[in-house]
Amino acid sequence: MRQRLNLILLGVRDVAASVAFYQALGWRRSTAGSDEFALFELGGVAVAFQSRAAFAADAGLPDREPGGFAGFALAYVARSAEEVYQVMAKAAELGATVTRPAGPNPWGHSGYFTDPDGHLFEVLYEDGWIFDEHDDLVL
Repeated sequence: MRQRLNLILLGVRDVAASVAFYQALGWRRSTAGSDEFALFELGGVAVAFQSRAAFAADAGLPDREPGGFAGFALAYVARSAEEVYQVMAKAAELGATVTRPAGPNPWGHSGYFTDPDGHLFEVLYEDGWIFDEHDDLVL
């Protein structure tokens, strides 16, 4: 197995509502996929939204209610400290639950929210992250 990820799969209660939430944050949906399996291209990796029930059945696991800390988060590295506060405010305006408001920390600025399905999302900025000409993170 090569060291890479191709898809981040997220089970959601309502695919259309999740698509609308992320589009309102400024994401553009891919023309690939379907109404039941919505895709957003993230620069070599894609995030896919599908129903929780279908995803759990496909994985052979029982579904459980969202909530609590799952030990996993999506993260967005902002281009400035100001962008952290803007993105967090927009997410809250769209109905996200802010779990930790944006604020300074020892390495920069960050905040956390959960999307309408309870998926944890960190928005952060710190000096030192490098992006290439395609806006992809360079490690």
